Amino acid sequence: MLHGMSTSVEPSSERSAAEVNEEIRALWLRSGGTLSVEQREEYQRLVQEWASALPQAAAEAA
Repeated sequence: MLHGMSTSVEPSSERSAAEVNEEIRALWLRSGGTLSVEQREEYQRLVQEWASALPQAAAEAA
């Protein structure tokens, strides 16, 4: 499920790393492989959210 693009960082990621990764992939597809300044900012925010979701994903897999 894709989530709408947001400009704020969520304080605590409620989404799994896989969900955030799906949004990152969708962003790259929409951009055609070249990110605008705004898209780069969104990408950076998503990567931070993805990284913060990783420990949660590892704990759930254990």
